[in-house]
Amino acid sequence: MPRYLTANFPGIGGTIKTSPEDFLVEELPLYPACGEGDHLYLEVEKRGLTTFELLKRLARALQVNERDMGYAGLKDAQATTRQFISVPGCPEERALALDLDDIRILSARRHRNKLRLGHLAGNRFTITVRQVDHQAREKALDILHVLQMAGVPNFFGEQRYGVLGNSHRIGQAIVRQNYAEAIAQIIGDPEKITNPDWQHAARLFCAGRLSEAVAALPRRMRHERDLITCLQQGACAEKALRRLPAKLLRLYLSAYQSHLFDRLVTMRLDSLDTLWPGDLAYKHDNGACFLVTDPAAEQPRADRLEISPSAPLFGYKVKLAESQAGILEQALLSKEAIDLKDFRIGTGLSMPGERRPLRIPVAEIDARQESDQLILSFVLPKGCFATTVLREIMKTEQQHQAP
Repeated sequence: MPRYLTANFPGIGGTIKTSPEDFLVEELPLYPACGEGDHLYLEVEKRGLTTFELLKRLARALQVNERDMGYAGLKDAQATTRQFISVPGCPEERALALDLDDIRILSARRHRNKLRLGHLAGNRFTITVRQVDHQAREKALDILHVLQMAGVPNFFGEQRYGVLGNSHRIGQAIVRQNYAEAIAQIIGDPEKITNPDWQHAARLFCAGRLSEAVAALPRRMRHERDLITCLQQGACAEKALRRLPAKLLRLYLSAYQSHLFDRLVTMRLDSLDTLWPGDLAYKHDNGACFLVTDPAAEQPRADRLEISPSAPLFGYKVKLAESQAGILEQALLSKEAIDLKDFRIGTGLSMPGERRPLRIPVAEIDARQESDQLILSFVLPKGCFATTVLREIMKTEQQHQAP
């Protein structure tokens, strides 16, 4: 069964994301645009689009090179989101006059530098949960107040693992240099595929009927088609896999890092607010980490949610905890039969790793109920997911199967 920090509080159940309007994400900028400079900062509202799709459409409409545009964070496609995009050398009037489906320019102001990934303070979420009972608001506020005091378990969650829930297994196979297994996971397990054409192609691939599998794949699955075609032409599994875009392969590797981190969060779930000897404590004000040598002396800061225990996104450069805290991290590496150096994969795929807090603060909480709908709002730091809060409030999560 899934484990929750607020297990003693009943969840509200319900459903989310029945429409993009049910999930509103508002990016909170790290700094305001100064009003002068070569870059135009656009506040953009998009609906039902990925950030990459947004950039492509804006670049085409404004006749600029997509690579010269900047953004602070990636936003969910199945949502209505407001975020900032920087565009070089673009007149304000031209941007504000744009009329594009599912895209609305809210404001435009100049700044001196290109917007970079991570240049945001956090995100404000306004989420509608449908089909809840009349006590949902009281239940949700009880849980939110606990999370506000203790912090929110910093899970990545299921959305990180792809439509088949196996992106981390692909990354795991790459780290272990089991390239044939990685390809098999990309093509997919026929028993878990619901699309009939994709399922048929996966069955043909499993049977070794490669040319038929290529013909059967849905047209949109060009990466899978390229993989099988490359194997059909006699390439080894590693060569075929490395033909895929590095950005896609890094997503698989990142999913594996996320999966291992989520397992460490689960291991520490009963003590997320408690510092252990050897912990690398994360400072929430600046993201720096320091070694905890005297847990009792530092615990008051943890009680105020100024600092928190951290865990690694494993990589070849990441620093591991020591003493009691380090035992868990080393044990997970041993269980996975991998070493940090295995993340040095080369050719643009090496993953250096970093430390990430095991819990996060939640702020500006609110909940209001309209009949069988509950509208939740809260603010999270950058790089954190609203699903971490929703899983505690709703408690409808299915058990995730570890590899």
